Formats: sequence, structure tokens, C-alpha cells
Amino acid sequence: MVAPRALGILLLLHLASGEEDSTPKYEEPRNVCQGFTNMNSYEDFDLNRTAGCFSKCTRSQEKLCHLGNLQRYWLNFETYLVERNQMDTLNTSFLTAFVKSINTNVSEDLYFSLTPSQIPKQVTKDEHQHPDRVRLPKSLFGSLKSSGPMVRLGIIVLDIGPGNVFKGSLLSREDGSRVLNNRIVGLTLGHINVTELAEPLEITFSHQYQPPNMNLSCEFWDATKGDWSSKGCSTEVGVRRTVCRCDHLTFFALLLRPILDEATVRALIHISQAGCGTSMIFLAFTIVLYVVLRFSRQRFKSEDAPKIHVALSISLFLLNLAFFLNVGQRLKGSNAACWARGAVFHYFLLCAFTWMGLEAFHLYLLVIKVFNTYFSHYFLKLSLMGWVLPALIVIGTGIANSYGPYCIRDEKNVITLELCWFREKTALYVTVYGYCLIIFLFSAVILSLVSWKIFTLSSATAGKEKGQHWKGVLTLLGLSCLVGLPWGLALLTSLGQFTAYVFALFTSLQGVFIFCWFIVLYCPSQSTVTSSSGTARVDHAQTVSHE
Repeated sequence: MVAPRALGILLLLHLASGEEDSTPKYEEPRNVCQGFTNMNSYEDFDLNRTAGCFSKCTRSQEKLCHLGNLQRYWLNFETYLVERNQMDTLNTSFLTAFVKSINTNVSEDLYFSLTPSQIPKQVTKDEHQHPDRVRLPKSLFGSLKSSGPMVRLGIIVLDIGPGNVFKGSLLSREDGSRVLNNRIVGLTLGHINVTELAEPLEITFSHQYQPPNMNLSCEFWDATKGDWSSKGCSTEVGVRRTVCRCDHLTFFALLLRPILDEATVRALIHISQAGCGTSMIFLAFTIVLYVVLRFSRQRFKSEDAPKIHVALSISLFLLNLAFFLNVGQRLKGSNAACWARGAVFHYFLLCAFTWMGLEAFHLYLLVIKVFNTYFSHYFLKLSLMGWVLPALIVIGTGIANSYGPYCIRDEKNVITLELCWFREKTALYVTVYGYCLIIFLFSAVILSLVSWKIFTLSSATAGKEKGQHWKGVLTLLGLSCLVGLPWGLALLTSLGQFTAYVFALFTSLQGVFIFCWFIVLYCPSQSTVTSSSGTARVDHAQTVSHE
């Protein structure tokens, strides 16, 4: 009786174990993304199931995934591919791999292509034929001679998808950071640890033009920290490609991080709108004040300096108005309407910069050259330069059909800023960045010469008048607003958000500064005028009409 009873118990246990084995089938997808069921299984079926976690492990499904296990799975697969797998190539929808035995006595650097959707392969040095590639220096293999005459090299290109796998803390979804094309490149020699190379390896990533608010950096996956790190890597950024140089082997990627995230963009827009609105009010005051003074003071009809100040005020007023209309309307309306808004915004921006340059030119005549500065129809010629030259540039840009929708998007493809601006980057660089840089450099040189004049004069009259240095400093601050030096802060916005906020604040409030300058110059008492700084006195005393 004992034997049949024992057999019955064993049968029941077997059936019970069979029932337990059947239940996980319903939890299998969850267990796969937890990384427990197939940690060391690398058959095609296992690879495909685990790769499905790239899209499943999103922020909303994060509790169903164990990112550490999933990341470790692919790191271990890289070693498995080199040391245990018998295949030399692997090609799936999410992964391409290439394995080759390399002689440690190679006589030249080795190049391998990393073309998307193609299996990596050894290629020649021609960079135009293979823009995406990796260069492994011959010194790398020469340092491995103690490991034998041959070593096996594995190259993996892995599409990590839109989920959180291989994202780490640096690629927060809230600021738009991401891996370029969701593609990481793995380089391995199996269990041979390669670090601190005397000559770094090079990985070249080709890419489209990136928005100016995106920063590109070469980084590797630090398995000990479970995050991306740039230690031992350098980045050489180009317009259409970026070269990464690193001193070790592992998984690499080109990371894109916004200099200005969505929250910062919105804050800057609000600051600019508030500042531009305030500037428009004070610029209108400046224009009205000039009209009143022109009718009440006879010399205002012949002076050129206040005319130039008012022309600058008009151009800035219209630029601020165009900014409000462009940002407020966004991309509403037809393509033709968007084209027109982009052209108008471009025109008044160029007009404002041109008049800033003309302010600097007039300042040069007043303070630096001084003598032989008579020009017939002087202000008329300045007006032609200030209003017609920008029109010619805009017409040429319009003929090239360079205006259109301009958007900045985050990693979810959500628009953070949209307006009618440039759709052709070459025209943007030439007619905006290039033009404004020329005006800025010209104004900076003139202001430097004027500074030297002012402080030389202050030193000569230091015994006669007190506070001359302070007056010189205030004069330079006023003149810097007239010639547009605050716009030079755009060159520093890549240093961080603080400079971006300062740039937005100072440029949007330029109209307020011009109004204050106009009041100080043309509305003080006569005693104040005669005791003003040297530059202010010259500007105020210039009464000869050149028309």
C-alpha cells in the first residue's frame, strides 16, 4: 500500500508543478522586461522578446521593467557575441553586428562602416563614401600582443527605441534630451578590458543640422553607474557630422541636450514679450518727444544726431511689433501669409541692426574723426542705407524662397516654439548671423575708440571736474545701447540659461534705455548740459546740418 500511495503523492506533486509552470505564461512579457527569465539566453527568439522592451519600458510602464537588468543583458550579449557566438554577422530590425578576428600586428588603422540599417563592415579610409564609421588605431591592437596573435573584435549598432532603456538620469524626458536617432554603438574585444588608450578611437556620427538650442556631446555607458558619462571622451561638433574620440571600448552614443528646454523657452518668450511691450511704449514716447522738440526748438530741424536716434527708435518699435505678431500668430494662416510674416520680421530686424551700425558710424564722425565730416544730404544717405539696404537683402532672400515655418521640438516631437522665420539655414546664417556679426564688430571697435577718447579726456580734466570717470562710464553704457552691444550677448547664450535670460532682458528693454538717453541729452537744463561728459557734449553740441 505504501508504494501506490507514494506514487499517487508524486503524481499529485507533478501535476501541481505542471500547473505552476503554466501560470507564468500570462506574465511572460512582464518577466522578460524584468530581465529574470532570459538573462543569459541569446537565441533569436530571446533577442526579439527582450528588444520589445525598448518600446514597452516607457515612463508610464516603468514599474513593469527592470532597467538595470535589461541594460546588463545587452552588455553581456556584446561579450557573448565575440566569445561564444559562431556567426560573424547579425542583422535584425533593432540590431546589426559584425565580428572579425584581427591580427595584433596590423600595420595601419582600421575603419568600419556604421551605416544605419546595414551590417557594419571593414571599409577604406574614404570618409565621403562612409560618413558614419569608426576608426580603430593600430596602436590599440599592438598593445594586445600579449593576448595572442589574433583577437576577436565585435561591433554592434543597437536601436534602443523611444523607451527608458539606456537613457539614464541625463536623458530626462522633461528637458528634451535624447540619444541621436536612438542608436548606440558597441565596441568590444570580449573579456579583454581596454582602457586609457594612448591614441583614442574615433566614431563619426552623421546627422541633420541641429537647432541652435541643442548641444551635442559624445558619451559612453558607464555600467557601474548605470548612466551616461563623458569621461575619457571628446566631442568635435560639425554642421552635418560629429566626431567622438574616446580612450576605451564600450557602448557609445551621441547625446543631444537642449540648451534651452521648453520651460525656459516659454519663460524667455514671456520676458521678451513683457520687455518688448515696455520698450514699445517708451519708444513711442521718444518719437513723440522728438516731434514736440522739433516744433519747439529750431535747432532740432538741423541736427542729425536726434534724427538718427529717432530712426533707430522707429525701426525698433516696428521690430517689436513684428515680434508680437509673429509669436502671437505662430503658424496660423496660409503659407503665403507665413512667408510674408517671416520676411517682415527679417526686414525690421535688419533695419534695426543697420541703424545701430549707422549710430556707430555717426559716433565715429563726431568723436574720432571730428574734422572734415561734411557730407551733402547726409541724413538722406543714411536713410537710404538704413531702410533700402535691408529691403534689398530681404528681396534677395525672398526670391530664394528661404522663408517659412520654423519650429523647435523636444524628444516627443512636441513643438516648444514655432514662428514664421527661415526654413533655409544657409540664408539664416548669411543674412542674419553674418550681417549682425559684422554690425556688432564694427560697433564694438567704434565704442572701444570712443572709450579711449572719453577716459583720456577724463584724465586731462580730473583736477577741474569731479566725478568725470563715473560720467564716462554712464556715457558708455548709454552709447552701448545705441550701437546695439547688448545684442552681442547672443554669443554667450551657449554658456547657460543665465546669459540667455540676461540677453532677453537687455535686448527687449533697449527702447527704455534709448528713451532715457534721449531725455538726458535733450531735456536737461543748460548748466547740466555744459557739465556733461565729453561724448555727450559733442553729441549735444553738433548742430550743423548736412542736408
